[in-house]
Amino acid sequence: MYDLIVVGAGVLGTFHAYHAAKAGQRVLLLDKDRYPVGATVRNFGQIVPSGLAGRWFDYGRRSLEIYREIQQQTDITIRQNGTIYIASDDDEWTLANELYDRYQHIGYESTLLTKTQCLDKYPSLRPDYVRGGIFFPQEMSVEPEQMIHRLLGFVQEQLRVDYRPGSVVVGCERLADGATVVLAGGQRFRGERVLICSGHEVRLLFPDVLAQAGLVVSKLQMLLAAPVAGLQLPGNILTGLSIRRYEAFQECPSYASISQNTPDSLAELKRQGIHILFKQAADGSIIVGDSHEYASAAEAENLGYHTSEYINDLMLAEARRIVQFPLRITKAWPGFYSQTPSEIFDYPVADTIRIITGIGGKGMSSSAGFSEEIIGQWLDGKHPVG
Repeated sequence: MYDLIVVGAGVLGTFHAYHAAKAGQRVLLLDKDRYPVGATVRNFGQIVPSGLAGRWFDYGRRSLEIYREIQQQTDITIRQNGTIYIASDDDEWTLANELYDRYQHIGYESTLLTKTQCLDKYPSLRPDYVRGGIFFPQEMSVEPEQMIHRLLGFVQEQLRVDYRPGSVVVGCERLADGATVVLAGGQRFRGERVLICSGHEVRLLFPDVLAQAGLVVSKLQMLLAAPVAGLQLPGNILTGLSIRRYEAFQECPSYASISQNTPDSLAELKRQGIHILFKQAADGSIIVGDSHEYASAAEAENLGYHTSEYINDLMLAEARRIVQFPLRITKAWPGFYSQTPSEIFDYPVADTIRIITGIGGKGMSSSAGFSEEIIGQWLDGKHPVG
């Protein structure tokens, strides 16, 4: 009998398991794959609360502290090397200044950088692209394909989480004294509570719930460029299209008017959901992207699992307008994550079974803080997990 069974060992599910086990609960963590292969590993590895809004910014800010606490105990590849948003024109620079004012008011550390300061810090930027920048020194980057494996190892070794990969859950039912999950091989596990954090794959267990959830799957395209001798790109580098897209900037006073004034040169990029980010991995390679296509979770297959050369070419052309080092692409891949028209899909199937999914692109930045609140409410009796 477990106190909590978590279905889905991506970053969202694993952090729920982490917080419950840290509080002394007996936790079983199940995943259908032998190792994580979803959105948790198919991303930039950027922890950027600065781009979030509302309570998700607060969760992201707390997540920075949680990542720091874990990194002090074991290496999960966390690097506190900051985030910069590069404004390319006066409109984007206006939003950067307004966001700076807001964060100064609430005490979230940031610095405005002039064009000269941006080029001094990032000499590989093209001078004709840069208008100025806003820098967040507390923010972090990770190696996404390594981080989750190390976190899973930590929760097993230090917190005694019972992690069972390759466990395909085909059933989940309420019991009088909890709930039970059933694996494809017939094995059953009982728990006081069950949390399902398996992305849009929730359709395998509760197709009727999925039909009402309004879940949308976003397909992203990302590129990997080969290392360049001597090149250093510290931290997370986001650009003008990110300023025009991210929720935090949408709360700025001038956003409404600026969003109606997209330059013609950016119109097709906006239609394809493209905004350009750069993140240098520990081996020197550079992740570049990304784009966004959407389909309902019930029809996610319509997005396909290929990458569009047209979209890749658009991203590369814009990236080369921003940086002056060579971009020799060695790999292209799609990523998929689920999201909802609201902030997250949080649904009680029964008093002991709860679905939490659809966190969208906020998972790496805010899952640690969000799941801490969910588990804390359950343990305090204020809001049961189920």
